[in-house]
Amino acid sequence: MSFLVIGECVADIVRGADGTERIHPGGSPANVAHGLARLGRDVTLLTQLADDPTGRLIADHLKGAGVRVEIGGTPVRTPSAVVGLDAHGHAAYTFDIAWTLETGELPREERPVHVHIGSIAAVTAPGAAAVLAEVERLRDRATVSYDPNVRPALMGERGEAVARVERCVALSDLVKASDEDLAWLYPGEEPEAVAARWLALGPAVVLVTRGAAGSLALTGRERVFAEAPPVTVVDTVGAGDSFMSAVLDALAGRGRETFPELGAEFLAGLLRTAGTAAAVTVSRAGAQPPDRAELDAAGERFALRSGRVS
Repeated sequence: MSFLVIGECVADIVRGADGTERIHPGGSPANVAHGLARLGRDVTLLTQLADDPTGRLIADHLKGAGVRVEIGGTPVRTPSAVVGLDAHGHAAYTFDIAWTLETGELPREERPVHVHIGSIAAVTAPGAAAVLAEVERLRDRATVSYDPNVRPALMGERGEAVARVERCVALSDLVKASDEDLAWLYPGEEPEAVAARWLALGPAVVLVTRGAAGSLALTGRERVFAEAPPVTVVDTVGAGDSFMSAVLDALAGRGRETFPELGAEFLAGLLRTAGTAAAVTVSRAGAQPPDRAELDAAGERFALRSGRVS
């Protein structure tokens, strides 16, 4: 079962509260692809990278985990983001990025069972048009997921941004968003109310993450909440992407027709597993998702702490 992820790679220049700097491979879609490969999944990332030091760093990082990297056009320089961390490890981003993917650059031989899109690449012109065209071409035989991963500095006028996001939502079978994403897109609205409205646009499952406050899954039939595992946070870079990778891993092999029928018990387990993946990621610096053994071991530890197993 193969996954296709379409979206940006970004060199995260992480500045700590103490003024130190570290460069980590990043970009939300790239992180999702990396997380899937770390879990043993067959995954291709269609992206853009320049032939520069940070581009080679990111390519080596992805390929080292087993990701096939397809380059859809070469920018002048690899996108970057200065990531500022506050005293609690929470990240804020300043971007230098262009996204210029063209439809003619897409790998036509690709036959994935699932396509994931998200973040900057799904809504930023001119490349977003090529991303959505590829989703529309493939969705008759592949399920689709979307994570808006909102970057306010790059979103433009709010009303136009909401329209672009909702178009992606409507093309998807599963959508994940953070409460921060929803607060920017729909100020003053309750996240659960937005998630319910998104269900009416087309997806069968909407997930909402709330950091340390846990996560929520909504379908047409179910509403399920899961607590976040207790963890000491080093930084939050890549946490949502690790959550997304674990969700897609758990749903691998399920056809579109099964998504509306997912039961409460399955959804609760899905949220716990994805929350565990995010907890492992925030416990160490940079977007470093767990591999299969780490995820399983962490899941057992958290289950013991919560009293779910004896």
